Amino acid sequence: MQDALPIKVEPYRHQMEAVKFALDVLGNPANKAVAVLAEMGTGKSLITIALAGKLCLQKRIKRMLVVAPLSITSVWREEFAKFSDYPYKLEVLDGTSTDKLKSLHRLNNTVEGLCVAVINYESAWRLESVLADWEPDIIVCDESSKIKNPTAKQSKAMHRLGRKSLHNVILTGTPVTNNPLDFYSQYKFLDERIFGASWFVFRARYAVLGGYGNYQVVAYKNLDDLTAKAHRIAYRITKAEALDLPEQVDVTRYIELERGAWSTYKALETQCVAELEQGEVAVTNVLTKLLRLSQITGGFVKSDKHDKAEQISQAKLTALEDIVDECVDAGKKLVIFARFIPEIDAIERMLKRKSLQYSLIKGDVNDRAEQVHQFQAKPTIKVFVGQLQTTGMGLTLTAADTAVFYSMSYNYADYEQAKARIHRIGQRNNCTYIHLVAKDTIDEKVLTALNNKKNIADLVVDNWKSLWPHRGHTKQREVFNKEVKPT
Repeated sequence: MQDALPIKVEPYRHQMEAVKFALDVLGNPANKAVAVLAEMGTGKSLITIALAGKLCLQKRIKRMLVVAPLSITSVWREEFAKFSDYPYKLEVLDGTSTDKLKSLHRLNNTVEGLCVAVINYESAWRLESVLADWEPDIIVCDESSKIKNPTAKQSKAMHRLGRKSLHNVILTGTPVTNNPLDFYSQYKFLDERIFGASWFVFRARYAVLGGYGNYQVVAYKNLDDLTAKAHRIAYRITKAEALDLPEQVDVTRYIELERGAWSTYKALETQCVAELEQGEVAVTNVLTKLLRLSQITGGFVKSDKHDKAEQISQAKLTALEDIVDECVDAGKKLVIFARFIPEIDAIERMLKRKSLQYSLIKGDVNDRAEQVHQFQAKPTIKVFVGQLQTTGMGLTLTAADTAVFYSMSYNYADYEQAKARIHRIGQRNNCTYIHLVAKDTIDEKVLTALNNKKNIADLVVDNWKSLWPHRGHTKQREVFNKEVKPT
């Protein structure tokens, strides 16, 4: 069928319409860009993958550059594998500068299908000349609010790269986070013909200056014109408007542990397997060892010398911070579930650093009803942080429609009870659950078990060896594995 999308799954209606809109916009020779302004959980990546596949199969593009926040670059690898139904080769440009160049060179040797390079914003501006020489046909800025400041180095780099490409796309649920002027830098990347090449001319047209030295924006004007120009090439999707979405959407956001944390994880995994093979395999013994591995994926390890947990990874915390930013920028509230106290303490420090007010329930918090009431009633309290073991039952947190599982319990009942905190009477929106999963670790086995409505303890009884994930799935893992003895 001519309208069929080259993806492996049946798209929702709003996703089909978004791809059709984008193809119509880019099919007009007067346009070179499109904006997909889609809220979290509505499928921005699927829309982009389907659009890129259509353009590639029509021989309109060959090389695609995706620029994204560091915490979600690896997500694009998973999403392409899950959704794309056309030939492609994808490289995430990470590691050293030499590693990035080698990855790009491997794409140069691809002769069939779409060549996809994925890189984070910081690396993109540092490797701007290399990326320009690669000559991508289409550039995608994921979470494009990252380039809303027109004077930032990464924004300027994207502006220059955007001028040279055939097509450009921005993906964001929150194109405007502070004021309407946030459109400018993102649209300068898309197509500077829309709002012009000068920030000062743009500001003079749409802002009223005043205050000290007449340099402060005190009001806005001509917003009907700004909105019309912005939405001429934009497709907007909100959860409320995406009526075909299921009531609950589960999202897995994979993260890569840093080299040191991965080495620590592998060493402990090796030790645990050796001890289990040589000793008595009891359920409690296996669960204790799995618990220690789960603590590492959350970023912490306890020293044998003292009981205090040492932080060895920022990977999950960085991914969580990006999610917090997206929700807060969209004016939405967020619930965060975590299992271990050191994780909760680190989350608190991150929220305080960002000057965000939050509610908190963990073991030593006594005013739990008040914490819930404040989160539900006060607009200034944007985040609820809950320890899984103490937040699972009885609480109503419907002020949020998005929850993050920073870490997960091994008990299916606890998991379902936690999800029900936002999906209950009083909830008017579809609910999104984001699971932060460290790639190739026990996190994957835990989530698989929970999705199959099983407890980890039940699996231990059946076959404890099934809980140890396969190792060495990626080049990065092969390098890391050299640092520890194989199991």
